[in-house]
Amino acid sequence: MVRVLVCVKRVAMVGARIVLTADETEVDVRQLGFTISPHEECAVEEAVRIVEQRGGVVTVLTLGPIEAADQLRDAASIGANELVHLVTDGKEWDPSATADAIVDALRRHEDLNGPYDLILFGNEAADTGDYQVGVRVAFALGRPCVNGVKNLVVGEETVVAKREFRGGDELYELALPSVVGVKEGINLPRYPSLPGRVRAKKMAIEETPLEGHRGPVKLERLRVPSEPRERAEIIGHGVDAVEALVDLFEQWGVVA
Repeated sequence: MVRVLVCVKRVAMVGARIVLTADETEVDVRQLGFTISPHEECAVEEAVRIVEQRGGVVTVLTLGPIEAADQLRDAASIGANELVHLVTDGKEWDPSATADAIVDALRRHEDLNGPYDLILFGNEAADTGDYQVGVRVAFALGRPCVNGVKNLVVGEETVVAKREFRGGDELYELALPSVVGVKEGINLPRYPSLPGRVRAKKMAIEETPLEGHRGPVKLERLRVPSEPRERAEIIGHGVDAVEALVDLFEQWGVVA
């Protein structure tokens, strides 16, 4: 038996043109749909496969607005057994605050039921791409962690994680319990079945309201990337070109 926790995030589908709010601090999502990022879809699928082989429980946790319950039910429709929702007011939380809230929730759950054998994250969220939350959670819990994983083999006391590196593979053996960030391509997520969707609609979600937005990082503004430039500029070669490159970036408004 193995207990696996997967952390997912509600993100906007970004196939359409991105529009910012008037204060340029958020993406205007009124015309966008929502999902979880591809890495996290694969993390949920991997957790379900592990439990199908070994027996156990898959718990899926998200931090986000009340509407993020939809993404939890999507996870339940492919096999997640327990759903945990840390409910916010919908404002973006920075990686530090997010990790702190997840750690607090994990400790409450583990005090009651014992440690999760494996905690899975997507390698990074599809919207912010911070690459930080899983590492911060692992550090706070004092557990081994590896990111960028494309293959997992879970044993009785260890997990072997494989990731690609410079045309080859790196293998890591981590003692359980541990934290792993998986990448898209570790598997092909299944489509939810009709019985799975019906079951997901009936599942209870454990909700914990979170008050306020804690964290030391303050977002000043967002910027939508400009249209690609049609011309290239050769500014030099090697270290002698660095100063000219910085000047060019300043002209383009990439750095200030």
